[in-house]
Amino acid sequence: MSVSYNRLWKLLIDKKMKKIDLMKEAHISSNALAHLSKEEYVSVEIIEKICVMLECTPNDIMEFPNIVIKENEKK
Repeated sequence: MSVSYNRLWKLLIDKKMKKIDLMKEAHISSNALAHLSKEEYVSVEIIEKICVMLECTPNDIMEFPNIVIKENEKK
């Protein structure tokens, strides 16, 4: 199962923020940011820090594309 952070990148654009701003304001490491950029898994703690800083929910910043496709196939 893969994870997509496209929603996060779109949200940053809407807020006129850069990835480096996210790293500094959410207090996440450059390693965590690299994992996000490569669409790799990060800890729930990282997701929580981002959501608190952006005042959003995990659903606003990430999705699991394979699950969405399977749900649509059931209809």
